[in-house]
Amino acid sequence: MSSILYNKFEMPEMIKIDESTATSTHARFIAEPFERGFGHTIGNSLRRMLLTAIEAPAIISFYIEGVPHEYMAVEGIIEDMTNIVLNLKGALLRRLPLDTMPNAREQKVITKMLEISQNDLGSAGQKVVTLGDLVSEGEYEVMNPDLPIFTVTKPMTRRIEVKVSIGRGYVPSERHELVNRITDEIIMDSTFSPVVIVNYFVEDTRVGQDTDFDRLILDVTTDGRVSPQEAVAFASKILVKHLGSFETIDQREVSFEEIKTTSDTDFDDLMAKLVLGINEIELSVRSTNCLNGASIQTIGELVVMPEPKLLQFRNFGKKSLNEIKAKLTEMSLGLGMDLNRFDINEDNVKDKIQKYLDEHKGTAL
Repeated sequence: MSSILYNKFEMPEMIKIDESTATSTHARFIAEPFERGFGHTIGNSLRRMLLTAIEAPAIISFYIEGVPHEYMAVEGIIEDMTNIVLNLKGALLRRLPLDTMPNAREQKVITKMLEISQNDLGSAGQKVVTLGDLVSEGEYEVMNPDLPIFTVTKPMTRRIEVKVSIGRGYVPSERHELVNRITDEIIMDSTFSPVVIVNYFVEDTRVGQDTDFDRLILDVTTDGRVSPQEAVAFASKILVKHLGSFETIDQREVSFEEIKTTSDTDFDDLMAKLVLGINEIELSVRSTNCLNGASIQTIGELVVMPEPKLLQFRNFGKKSLNEIKAKLTEMSLGLGMDLNRFDINEDNVKDKIQKYLDEHKGTAL
């Protein structure tokens, strides 16, 4: 089978997460660089997958012993059945159906014999039954166990069942196909999608001296049934699965030119230059003072800075700029260098230099 050779595409080597804003239900993913236009292509595709294709468990039906339908009040319970059903729609259950689990995707029935005594009612004369009271055991993790479901005002003993299924998107009650449906079982609308909000933004980023590449920023918020990291990983796999169908149109393989990888020796040679202090190279007093005034202390901080930004600093003129550029050229370096292949950029260069120095403490550089 013949193979077609394509030029390389600039692609992210790793996806970063903004740890300063990350929580258990929210994460901001940063991916760069992409070729121009690919940020929107990837961002919009992932957004649609995240909002429509991620699966999670949800309650699809509810049963209270002695209650035949949802349009009635229940003796000893403040809320009527309509309000109870609305409360149950807020239930968040987590479970990932692994392919090693037998019958992983079958509908599951959770049965609870609810026994409320006079002591349970307490001095207030009532007890709030929460989701954790109804789903306290079994194979589902309850993400919001304190969710109020109904309020009991008198002692009672009733059998309660909830039926849980795994699905995707929003499914109205009339589309549910219940297995082993029992009499008086109340079918509910279900929201399976665990992804609440997805926004993406595309910014310009630099590769070498070119600034027309894309940086994709993806903001994902879930309800806790799936973590943002899981949601993005699952969405990308679903997208790849669907795109694979189009590979059969032409049987020829497509290969891409490989980006030359960097050896450890290249990295060490580079870092030996980047860790040098500004005062360690032969610059004029004026240029040295300008750099110190701009809080640039090492060669690494200098080379990742674009030339226009350097000229914005106070008292920094063309003469100092030309002197610095000449000195960097002698060191086989330059201003505005793209060091992304070393995972070094203007935002993290100080940390990278300090980490390298700590790791090589006591070693002659």
